[in-house]
Parts: sequence; C-alpha cells; structure tokens
Amino acid sequence: MAEFISNNVEELRAWAADFAQGLRAPVTVALHGDLGMGKSEIARAVIKTLRGADTVVPSPTFTIVQNYDGISHFDLYRVSDADELAEIGLQHAMANDITLIEWPDIAADFLPQDAIHVYITTHGDGRKIVVK
Repeated sequence: MAEFISNNVEELRAWAADFAQGLRAPVTVALHGDLGMGKSEIARAVIKTLRGADTVVPSPTFTIVQNYDGISHFDLYRVSDADELAEIGLQHAMANDITLIEWPDIAADFLPQDAIHVYITTHGDGRKIVVK
C-alpha cells in the first residue's frame, strides 16, 4: 500500500505521471472516489504520459470508453447493469490493455485479482491517494 497527499491539481497530475511509468499491459487500474475527487485527472495524466502530452483525452462519461492505442479508459458511472460490461469490451481490454476504470464498483466481480486500486479522498484542501 502506498499513500500520497496532493495539495493541488498540479501535484495530482505529477503523481499520476510518475505512477504511469510503472504500468505495463495488461494491467487494470480501478479509480475509486466521489465526484470531483480527481479520477479523470489521474486517468488523463496517465494517458498523456504514456501516449504524448498532445493526446486529446475527453472524459468517457457519455461514450463510456475511449481507446488510446493499448490504453482503454472506461467511465462506468452510467452503466447500470453488469451485463453491459461485456458489450462495451471491458473484459477484452483488461486482458490486453492498460485499463483505467472510473466508477469500478459495478465491475467488482470482473476485476482481475491483481488489479491496482487507487482510492482518492479529501484531505484538508487537497486529496489523499491510497494505492492498494
């Protein structure tokens, strides 16, 4: 388990860029946290670190999944039925890609045992990040 305290978004992005350096496919990263905690910022920083700073990384809130040449970014906030997970390609992505999952609770039964769980909570005016 590792912990990090981020006092601002720049520190959060820097942590995520450093975290990204250790990711090799296939790996699943489950991003846990309430609305506005920084899940999308972490995912965006990981993708930009691994695919280039000029990579456009929109939130997949409405598309549910975005792919970046071996990185799959899922936002499961709007998924209400676990049966949809196969349809959107989650299992395929987890078997092959660096897979970043926001709102992973609905997929809990499908996540690999070696998934990396990142928990983001408030800490004063900043964020506490716990990696398990």
